[in-house]
Amino acid sequence: MANFWALEFIRTIALVATAWGLGWLVLERGWKVNYTRKILHFILFFLPIFLAPYFPFEAGTGTTLLSGSTFLLAILSMVKPVRERFAFPRVAFAALDRPEDRPFTLLWLTTQVLATYVVLIGVLVWLDGYERVTLIYITVIIAGIGDGLAEPVGVRFGRHTYTTRALFSDRRYTRSMEGSACVLLSGILACVLMRDQLVGAEFWIALAIIPAAMTLAEAWSPHTWDSPFLYLTGGATTVLTLELASLGG
Repeated sequence: MANFWALEFIRTIALVATAWGLGWLVLERGWKVNYTRKILHFILFFLPIFLAPYFPFEAGTGTTLLSGSTFLLAILSMVKPVRERFAFPRVAFAALDRPEDRPFTLLWLTTQVLATYVVLIGVLVWLDGYERVTLIYITVIIAGIGDGLAEPVGVRFGRHTYTTRALFSDRRYTRSMEGSACVLLSGILACVLMRDQLVGAEFWIALAIIPAAMTLAEAWSPHTWDSPFLYLTGGATTVLTLELASLGG
């Protein structure tokens, strides 16, 4: 657990410090929040992978829950009463606060984090029943890379758009086919990268259903609330892959 807490400490400090730097760029240099949010998304995804060899620990449901709690506390440190009193969280929050999300920015972030970790723990327990927990990385790769690229690619290159709703609001938000294509391609990549963990027909079944299903989940999920839907869809289609493959013998 010492290694786990060391990794969590480094991750949290890196995220908060980077958020402050990116927030300064938003406020002083006019950077788009759509990009700064995704930079933080990729740090959240890749930093633990980079640090894992230096701080090995046995991951499980307990560490996943603790990690989610730590991340949630970091987000809650930016609540309005704290931001109004201290400059540091106010600047850091600017890296997350898309104008079109106000006044729900923190509400959507916190509820999404809570829902994502609840779903993730449920999926881990589900896959553990098949003794195939490592297959969660298919979903993790798609959520980390595909969803991470979808918004900045859509903002920069999106020409074919569609709309989606958000929680607690009737406002419509725009997504793009170009952004959704990132999710689809990352799904194919994830299946290929995890091919050694897929036995026999499992690879081809996974390739046929997981990327497409997760692309649709990302497209139809509420604005800023796609992560729990991605993890739920990824877990369900992974289990469906195992079940369909078992029918073939």
